[in-house]
Amino acid sequence: MNRSWAIVGFALAVPLFAQWSQPTTGVPRTPDGKPNLLAPAPRLTDGKPDFSGTWDVDHNQPCPPGGCPDFYSPQEFSNIAWGVKGGLPYQPWARDLSKKRTTELRKDDPLSHCLPIGIVEMHTIPLFRKVIHVPGLLAIMHEYNTSFRQIFTDGRPLPEDPMPTWSGYSTAKWEGDTLVVHTEGFRDGIWLDVLGNPVTDAAKITERISRPNFGRLEIDLTIDDPKAYTKPWSLHLNQNIQLDTDLLDYVCLENEKDLDHLVVK
Repeated sequence: MNRSWAIVGFALAVPLFAQWSQPTTGVPRTPDGKPNLLAPAPRLTDGKPDFSGTWDVDHNQPCPPGGCPDFYSPQEFSNIAWGVKGGLPYQPWARDLSKKRTTELRKDDPLSHCLPIGIVEMHTIPLFRKVIHVPGLLAIMHEYNTSFRQIFTDGRPLPEDPMPTWSGYSTAKWEGDTLVVHTEGFRDGIWLDVLGNPVTDAAKITERISRPNFGRLEIDLTIDDPKAYTKPWSLHLNQNIQLDTDLLDYVCLENEKDLDHLVVK
């Protein structure tokens, strides 16, 4: 098996088979005692929807031809453009780069090198993430590389000249019950998916996050990156709550033995 897919397989094995069990408090129940995932979303003290919880990508989507392998991951993790009508509006160099990265079997993929993977791929990678939501701040803790992201909702502006980072800088405001997140300040070299579709330091990413019920988060992503794409483009993602479980460490470099063999001939 090529190492890139081995990574995906191991990633899936962690939440599916090795999560530690801890009853989730505050879960709404149906009359027969089962979790009521369609119940109204909980609220923060300021009345806004509370996005807190442990979440996973939505696995309830069509399998690829031939059926779902054991390590099956969401389509967008493999190909971010899977649900984008008409495909991605590439700048020519970006299309060529994606093809080159695929041909080279992802030897330069940050994921293959255990590096951070950026906020878009963090939404699609099949590992758990925990949201801690309080007035003024939404923090996301990821199993992947035991990493974190901060989204500030306290009214602060984005930095004018930020130091480029893997996750950029995120601020947000509410539009009704939807949290609108604006992120800028990315570094170059981030991949959007395992095909190697790029995002550059010119990118501005908008996320519209809502919780229509207790059991689901919905995220509408818009990527505006004039260096890599001729126009902004958007996609929709879902995440499902995970009950009676919690995060485990997943440190990609721990006992890592494959990088020396990641060679394309």
